[in-house]
Amino acid sequence: MSELRIYDENRPQQPEQVLTAFNQIQATLAGIGVDFERWEASRRLDADASQDEVIEAYREPVDRLMKQFGFQSVDVISLTADHPQKQVMREKFLSEHIHEDFETRFFVEGEGLFNIRKGGKVYATLCCRGDLLNLPARTTHWFDLGPEPHLKAIRLFTTAEGWVATFTGDRIAERFPKLEAPHYPLDRSA
Repeated sequence: MSELRIYDENRPQQPEQVLTAFNQIQATLAGIGVDFERWEASRRLDADASQDEVIEAYREPVDRLMKQFGFQSVDVISLTADHPQKQVMREKFLSEHIHEDFETRFFVEGEGLFNIRKGGKVYATLCCRGDLLNLPARTTHWFDLGPEPHLKAIRLFTTAEGWVATFTGDRIAERFPKLEAPHYPLDRSA
């Protein structure tokens, strides 16, 4: 289930607010310039669906976003707990960074925790299957795959370079809850 926890950036021990209703999450994130949507596939997808099949199942919203924001490319990434580089990948994304491009992810399967820092707050957004999160360029954030990653996501880019990060050097992410029990019990059934 999707969830938004809002923290004071100097007090990571206890969220000031926890939201689980889609409309509340969407409105709160819109207030900081972040799009949050829920998409449904136009057809049933098998677990081993190809990149083209996944994109085609979400063709209408993908095309809408491509037109709206000028995205030039779309792909699908997949990461599972048996990936040999899972810990290295997790550590890479766990450092606070920005992009000169949007960071746009639609969760076809699994989950991930986006932490967005803005205006003295951290917006810890747990995204699950069916969630789209669209961060504008230069939005300060970090992302947690979890210790046993499970995700398949559609990514959209305005540039050919794809995912390019500029790390802030701030170690804020080390102080906040990670995507693991007891702070975020994983519910793979959602």
